[in-house]
Amino acid sequence: MAALVKKRPVQRIRPSRKTPRRRWGNFIFQALAIAALVVTLSMLILLLVDVFMDGVGRLDWTLLSHYPSRKPGNAGILSALVGSAYLILLTGIIAFPLGVGAAIYLEEYAGKNWFNKVIEVNIANLAGVPSIIYGLLGLEVFVRAMRMDRSLLAGACTLALLVLPMIIIASREAMRTIPISIREASFAVGATRWETIKYHVLPLAFPGILTGTILALSRAIGEAAPLIAIGALTYVAFLPDGPLSPFSALPIQIFNWISRPQKGFAENAAAASIVLLVVLLLMNGVAIWLRNKYQKKFF
Repeated sequence: MAALVKKRPVQRIRPSRKTPRRRWGNFIFQALAIAALVVTLSMLILLLVDVFMDGVGRLDWTLLSHYPSRKPGNAGILSALVGSAYLILLTGIIAFPLGVGAAIYLEEYAGKNWFNKVIEVNIANLAGVPSIIYGLLGLEVFVRAMRMDRSLLAGACTLALLVLPMIIIASREAMRTIPISIREASFAVGATRWETIKYHVLPLAFPGILTGTILALSRAIGEAAPLIAIGALTYVAFLPDGPLSPFSALPIQIFNWISRPQKGFAENAAAASIVLLVVLLLMNGVAIWLRNKYQKKFF
């Protein structure tokens, strides 16, 4: 019987030879891609070097511990730094539960109908809306209609609207990475949908959700246009004492200093920019550390 079975010869797959035209096309494309990368990195490095050269001499304890002043040598960023910290804290408190809750509904409960598809398309589009539009919306809704005035709470609500689409998208992507078999196994032992989400989906998706939230807040801390639109103060010689207190922020303080003609204020703006960059790097570093920590814990 085995003798009747004819063995087919093994066909070897030969690698295709590239023609000279394809080789040159591949070489030109790689060269253009590398050139684009080099130009982009060069511009970024030149910008950072210029900022550091202008502001490194002004980085001292006076800058971090003093309030703004009309004299460049005595001016500091204490009120702006504390205002940014309070602003981002309030923004996270408002945006995180709303974003994660919306992501849970869209990913776990919402059906595949036209209404939910419209919501998903609008959320994706809102992530690309210019920040000044959110500032105008916050001015009309929170400052005027809800009468929050130019308070810390109005600024936090405005920035929460700004980062909410990004948190929703990041949370949904994190929950999509969880295998469907985990949900089916939970349902098989009698767990409800909410118990499955609470005890299985959310803990496993938490690293991605947390990383996306921190990165979204990193964008919010550097935004100046929405805060300018709602009328955040440029000169604040006190610390916020509550959610309804007037406030300033680092981007607003930098904008105020760079618009002044004195050279000393330009150096202050460069030094404040360095502080803002350090804060952004710390937030991104914390996001990476938390992601790695929780991934090791749950996987």
